[in-house]
Amino acid sequence: MKTAIPAKPRRDTLNLRIPAAERNLIDRAALSTGKTRTDFILEAARRAAEDALLDRALLSVGTEAYAEFLARLDAPAQPNERLRRTMRVTPPWAKD
Repeated sequence: MKTAIPAKPRRDTLNLRIPAAERNLIDRAALSTGKTRTDFILEAARRAAEDALLDRALLSVGTEAYAEFLARLDAPAQPNERLRRTMRVTPPWAKD
């Protein structure tokens, strides 16, 4: 009886035409991170795509939630102990 061999996920091809200097830059960067050119480009493109989509995300809330959000933005800050402690510490750039 034969056992089923799991099929590899299908991968599509993406062809790019880029100047040699840019390809060399990408190759150097990929090599420095221990990745192949393909893996390096895919990771960078995926990250850029996610950032682009997240920058355009729309959050929809009801009128009551939006009013509460605006009220909290307009309310004065309420210091807590952690903030007070932070404000008492001398910043590193102000030390001798």
